[in-house]
Amino acid sequence: MLENSLGPFPLFLQQVQSDAAQNYTIFYSISGRGVDQEPLNLFFIERDTGNLYCTRPVDREEYDVFDLIAYASTADGYSADLPLPLPIRVEDENDNHPIFTEAIYNFEVPESSKLGTTVGVVCATDRDEPDTMHTRLKYSILEQTPRSPGLFSVHPSTGVITTVTHYLDRETVDKYSLIMKVQDMDGQNFGLVGTSTCIITVKDSNDNAPTFKQNTYEASVEENAYNVEILRIPIEDKDLINTANWRANFTILKGNENEHFKISTDKETNEGVLYVVKPLNYEENHQVILEIGVGNEAPFTRDVALRMTTMNRALVTVHVRDQDEGPECSPAAQYIRITENAAVGSKINGYKAYDPETKSSNHLRYKKLNDPKGWITIDEISGSIITSKILDREAMAPRNELYNITVLAIDQDGKSCTGTLAVSIEDMNDNPPEVLQSYVTVCKPKMKYIDISAVDPDEPIHGAPFYFSLANTSPETNKIWTLTKVNDTAARLSYWKNAESQEYSVPITVKDREGQSTTKILTVNLCDCTHPSQCRAARRSAGVILGKWAILAILLGIALLFSVLLTLVCGVVGAKKRKGFPEDLAQQNLIISNTEAPGDDKVCSANGFMTQTVNNSGQGFCGTMGSGVKNGGQETIEMVKGGHRTLESCQGTGHHHTLDSCRGGPTEVDNCRYTYSEWHSFTQPRLGEDSIRGHTG
Repeated sequence: MLENSLGPFPLFLQQVQSDAAQNYTIFYSISGRGVDQEPLNLFFIERDTGNLYCTRPVDREEYDVFDLIAYASTADGYSADLPLPLPIRVEDENDNHPIFTEAIYNFEVPESSKLGTTVGVVCATDRDEPDTMHTRLKYSILEQTPRSPGLFSVHPSTGVITTVTHYLDRETVDKYSLIMKVQDMDGQNFGLVGTSTCIITVKDSNDNAPTFKQNTYEASVEENAYNVEILRIPIEDKDLINTANWRANFTILKGNENEHFKISTDKETNEGVLYVVKPLNYEENHQVILEIGVGNEAPFTRDVALRMTTMNRALVTVHVRDQDEGPECSPAAQYIRITENAAVGSKINGYKAYDPETKSSNHLRYKKLNDPKGWITIDEISGSIITSKILDREAMAPRNELYNITVLAIDQDGKSCTGTLAVSIEDMNDNPPEVLQSYVTVCKPKMKYIDISAVDPDEPIHGAPFYFSLANTSPETNKIWTLTKVNDTAARLSYWKNAESQEYSVPITVKDREGQSTTKILTVNLCDCTHPSQCRAARRSAGVILGKWAILAILLGIALLFSVLLTLVCGVVGAKKRKGFPEDLAQQNLIISNTEAPGDDKVCSANGFMTQTVNNSGQGFCGTMGSGVKNGGQETIEMVKGGHRTLESCQGTGHHHTLDSCRGGPTEVDNCRYTYSEWHSFTQPRLGEDSIRGHTG
């Protein structure tokens, strides 16, 4: 059936017949969409004839086909035939206009685009039946605003918009509006039409170079001023404002070889701002001519780069204004030479400053600000220096550095500058070389020799090679010691193999290349050892020097010795008067205790007095009791009342000698009873010893 049919309705479509109608009475019926499904009652069939009708127009875009099923049945309800599929297809009518997918299209294209550059793609749809003339679309441009010239075209089948010129200029027209047309029926005049708007924005390209508003500019600045703005230079650029194509880059092409100036861009105004960053000197240049160039942050387009061989330029003349700036210390460091050991009062040309306006040093005064060692004074009028002390190059640290003196120059207005006078002190051969070693140890026979070296504080021209020799030597010294050269600064001291092991004093003379010499007594410890440290340790132990506390201890020991001697004398006198043991001693025993004392030995006299000796190493003696040392051991005689008596002699060489009495009764011990002569003969040999020695363990 035809879409949107005009009728008349009901509209006959076709007749359905069953072969069983020849023999039976057949009744027809239908079902499906358009009958008992939406849209309802669009179709019906006559029950007796089988004629099929449509009741109203149909829109193909809504229903393109109706799948009906026809039935044939007898009067008693039996099916005469199988159900018959009955598709009803709606034939398309060109009743739908093509429609663009967007009401307004927005595209961008750079102004520097080449011919044929794609701008964008437009697209339209048509609801009519696909792959028919009703949906075959053609695109075209109905209208361009601004109208002329025509800059764009559209492909009729694909809808691709392209440029047809390379003269797009954003600065002339930055936006175009196109009325786009689409028509079905392959664009035939009777085809249906749709339209849309296409807005094309021309993007900026750097196709316009910045230009100076003037070719020349002038500025002025005071000399010695720096970090000051002196000029603003405006430029023109037709490209889009506040883009990289518009922002300017300034460059100083000529005239800034000494880097006194710099130029930057004001981001707000796009002006070039010229600064002085290093002070200018009016006396050197009254004016400076600068050549300034300008470009953009973004590179130029190819056609502009081909058109422009050089960047836009302008000349800036900077006038330097004079200023009374005081004296000038130039160069900041000035150098002079003074001979070492020059006489006090020697006068030498000093630091010279000058007035930059007059180029003269007249009317300037000089003062010394710093002189590390106070070696010189400065003449206030001439600036000459006068030595006030003997200059010693070797006194400087480091020696080969310059001796720097800081000088202040002052003009009549009180303005000043400072400079450095660098003094180079010419070396004189005023120092002989000197042997570095004073004491050496030679282990024989392992070490056959010892190397000694010397240094000279003077310059190398006055130093090595050194000449070593034995000075004023005796035949004995010459027999034992020999010197041979090792290198320019060292010699080898060798000894005779049969030399005795002891310390020797060897006088060695060393002389520099100009004859300056010195002699030094070298102490050589010729030692039987395997390593020099062993001899040094022995030497330290043998060379102990008594301090004040050791001397005091010795004196106290002597005093103690006299006390012991006095005690012994008293004991002898008491023994003479009383040869036997006291009565109260008759019932006592002498018991040997091998327990060591707490560190002191006590010597008792016969009259009851007790004397203490410290660190004694001899034999002890007492009138009634005694204590003694037996080669490293100590024995103590104790008195025990009511018991036995045991007497231990004060002499021994490793064995105890004990005299015991019979227990239970008094016993007379004649061996311990001495007459005066016996006491005298016993004690006299022992009084001649240095001290009464005892051992405290």
